[in-house]
Amino acid sequence: MSETVVPFADSGYASTGFLIWGGALVFLMIPGLGFFYSGMSRSKNALSMIMITMLALAVVMVQWACIGFSLAFSESGSPFIGDCAHCGLKNVDARALPLTAPTVPSVVFSFYQMMFACITPAIIFGGPAERFRLLPATIFVLIWTTIVYDPVAYWTWSARGWLKNISCLETTALSSTPCGIGSLDFAGGGPVHVCSGFSALAFSIVLGRRRRGRNESFRPHNMTLVFLGTALLWFGWFGFNAGSAITATPRAGMAAMVTTLATAAGALSWTFWDMIFSGNMSGLGFCSGAVAALVAITPAAGYVAPWAALVIGALAGVICNLGCRLKGFLGFDDALDAWGVHGVGGMVGNVLTGFFAQKSIAALDGSVIPGGAMDGHWIQLGYQVAGTAAIAGYSFVVSYVVLRLIHLIPGLQLRPTDEYEQIGADIAEMGEIGYEIFTTPGQNDDGPKYSTPAPAPAVPQVSQFSYPNQQQLYPVNSPQSSSYYS
Repeated sequence: MSETVVPFADSGYASTGFLIWGGALVFLMIPGLGFFYSGMSRSKNALSMIMITMLALAVVMVQWACIGFSLAFSESGSPFIGDCAHCGLKNVDARALPLTAPTVPSVVFSFYQMMFACITPAIIFGGPAERFRLLPATIFVLIWTTIVYDPVAYWTWSARGWLKNISCLETTALSSTPCGIGSLDFAGGGPVHVCSGFSALAFSIVLGRRRRGRNESFRPHNMTLVFLGTALLWFGWFGFNAGSAITATPRAGMAAMVTTLATAAGALSWTFWDMIFSGNMSGLGFCSGAVAALVAITPAAGYVAPWAALVIGALAGVICNLGCRLKGFLGFDDALDAWGVHGVGGMVGNVLTGFFAQKSIAALDGSVIPGGAMDGHWIQLGYQVAGTAAIAGYSFVVSYVVLRLIHLIPGLQLRPTDEYEQIGADIAEMGEIGYEIFTTPGQNDDGPKYSTPAPAPAVPQVSQFSYPNQQQLYPVNSPQSSSYYS
């Protein structure tokens, strides 16, 4: 029996080009996330936080081509997981996925969705930051993407996923056409943010709290990097949310508009909420609020009006701020607030989508939905809560079990030794540093400092530096050592 080839329907390739560039923007978010996490970490772990985001990028790209795309988006699977119809990117070419993305070639759709799969596990490492080993973390990324992200993406976005069809599960059978009436998630509030946030919580709990040296504080070492990362994330999120319209339509433009409006509202609400308690206009608060709002508007982007986006962003800034404070009361160390921002923000966004979603916004590209509570479809709130709870519970439990099992394998202990943790992952695991540390020749100094280069010719040359061992970099008896590394 010959296979029926369904061509893509986009005339003039406008949506094809639109989606390729959307994928490129999402790619840019991955180093942006690395910079964001790096700046928030202590300097001795700055490089390793960038490294783990790039490792996740490379590992997931290979996994996606082999089995990931098929598990997440094949149209002939069960309600819970895809089959191997597209393993090795088989039949992923100019033909379309008729039930999922009929307007673009499947190879373009796969490329775009691959970037979502790459950034999601990288988000997790904001929770266990500064106390995980790179090798077991990389293995965790591979396993986690296969048995957590891919199934959850399938539930939410694939034509036959159970969350996407929660009101009519009987239509997910291969003999039926799925009804598509269920949980609404435009760009990844569940698969990306709730999933990574609750997995980060599990990772943080498994590893325990960070170790603190004498007089050492857990503060961002480089706010410039935090702002740079935030800017790249904000910019890339236009591809993340607007690109999720798949086609170049007015709905994509609306998604872009509500994304940036919500982000501005969240940045301001977090900043001014912090001022109530500290009296300071914090740059870290501004950046955290922006990211929290980006997270919250993600599931709602293609469903809500601009005025609703402002409400969602402002609420996300305040609620995620409160969520980040919970770790102090509950006793877990979510180091860079991956759960507080992505887990809590994803839940807020999913629920508010159920309230503010409007049929008129979805109709901007011809889509038909029952709408949310705003349109009198109150049961949508129930669908949203059910989907969010299922994703949060599944992600947390499976991540916790996988981490415990990896830790039992000889050589794959999740956490470094006390000595290596005090030294920092940059030196202990990578043998490299994010910053050159030196003293000006002739200076009577008792320890290395971050110094401003002296005027030529007194500036030491690179050849004068050597890093044969950790003692030379961080003398045990130096004041700097006692402040940062012991």
